Amino acid sequence: MATQPTSFSGTGSSEQGRRERPSGGLAAVQAESGLCRLRAIPFEDVYFYCKKIDNSRLVREADPRARSACWSTIAAAFAALALLTGTLVPSAVNTAADSKLQDLRAEERRLVNERRSLQLQEAELTSPERLEKYAVERHLAPAAPNQMVRLNGKSDGAVAMVKK
Repeated sequence: MATQPTSFSGTGSSEQGRRERPSGGLAAVQAESGLCRLRAIPFEDVYFYCKKIDNSRLVREADPRARSACWSTIAAAFAALALLTGTLVPSAVNTAADSKLQDLRAEERRLVNERRSLQLQEAELTSPERLEKYAVERHLAPAAPNQMVRLNGKSDGAVAMVKK
């Protein structure tokens, strides 16, 4: 064994106990030193009894301070929630607006590029060289002077009306 108690009776070391004891066997040694006695268990003299208790007829008394404390806690929670909402909502709205602004800028760039490509395509289609080439392919002749009608760019405020 790693450690052994030196003495149960408190007479000294185990060496002294061996020298002073008579050699009469294990029973003589146990009888002499009192090794058969056990130490007392803590709370050995405490006995527990189980008693049935019926609290079904008891009615809890209302505490007026507890009710006001509950409402105070609810009011404080709502105030904290309102403060937190008032603090966080503007930044969330600002973030959403920034995202929308970035999307609109990207759409504007896309539309400007599309407009430029359409203007380039229109310029290619309406170029005089291309129109002359198209007229020759289709065997079209230039218009006579009496076939042309020049439109005046001025507007006199009159609107054309369709007769029924």
